Amino acid sequence: MKTSTRCVHLEANGDPYGAVSPPIYQTATFRQQSPLEFGEYDYTRTANPTRTLLEQQLAKLESGAHACAFSSGMAAITALTRTLEIGDHILAGNDLYGGTVRFLDQVLSRSGIYVSYVDVTDLDEVRASLNSRTKLALIETPTNPLLRIADIAALAELAHSVGAILAVDNSMLSPCFQQPLALGSDVVIHSATKFLCGHSDVTAGALITSNSNLHKKIAFQQNAEGAGLSPFESWLLLRGIKTLCLRAERQSTSACTIAQFLSEHPAVEHVLLQDRHHFRPAVSLPVPAERQDDAQTDGGLFHQPSGCENGACESGKLVFGPDRFKT
Repeated sequence: MKTSTRCVHLEANGDPYGAVSPPIYQTATFRQQSPLEFGEYDYTRTANPTRTLLEQQLAKLESGAHACAFSSGMAAITALTRTLEIGDHILAGNDLYGGTVRFLDQVLSRSGIYVSYVDVTDLDEVRASLNSRTKLALIETPTNPLLRIADIAALAELAHSVGAILAVDNSMLSPCFQQPLALGSDVVIHSATKFLCGHSDVTAGALITSNSNLHKKIAFQQNAEGAGLSPFESWLLLRGIKTLCLRAERQSTSACTIAQFLSEHPAVEHVLLQDRHHFRPAVSLPVPAERQDDAQTDGGLFHQPSGCENGACESGKLVFGPDRFKT
């Protein structure tokens, strides 16, 4: 089944009235048969039918077996790091979302877990930085904000060689353009606030995996620390996901249109080109006429380097990032 079809087809929601749109189970507790007989749900912090339906949908979209939905992307990352122990090592990309770096450096460091940062597009540097204490490789691809592309399959192989797991933040692309589990990643991270929701009315995060043991650890943390997504926001996110592929395709088309316009504009000297197939960092390249077709690729991301405001750089150059992301 295509991803676009999966976006609009939900699992059976068990509604006794056959509601096409899943109901919101806006409740904290559930009535039980007796003090000794507990049903599938008892307390929403632990599980809720609306959140369960969302988690099933997220797992299906990423071709995974399990998912946990959280109150934010950072709550999801926090839960993932809770599976580590004192003395463990995280190998992280050196171009991560600022909130992730803040958490790793200023919060997680107090837990006896140490972090080192590397250019994940340089496999030799990654290989040299792994050690016997490395338990988690944490990357974004494309990165935020420099849009660097990493080789997920190669990084998974390197991480597994030392017994570590690879976690890929897929917030910037969504399952429409990239599915890291199929490329060897052990867990996928989402700030669902962004592309998955698409309406700027939900703050949410998710962890998706096919590793049952890892999922059990994550689900335990979700319950123990109370970071699960609320029923109402779960319902809003389910609604947003229905239009995910339509939005992603339109954003990609718009990005290509803008890229074409900028590449022909007399004020533009360089275009920031991404080539996922060569796994190289983003570079600012001239725009020769024979490479105009390079702009006709998938992606809906626009990047302005430091020193640029409202599309104008101090150097008088505009930079754009059309992306070859589709897998």
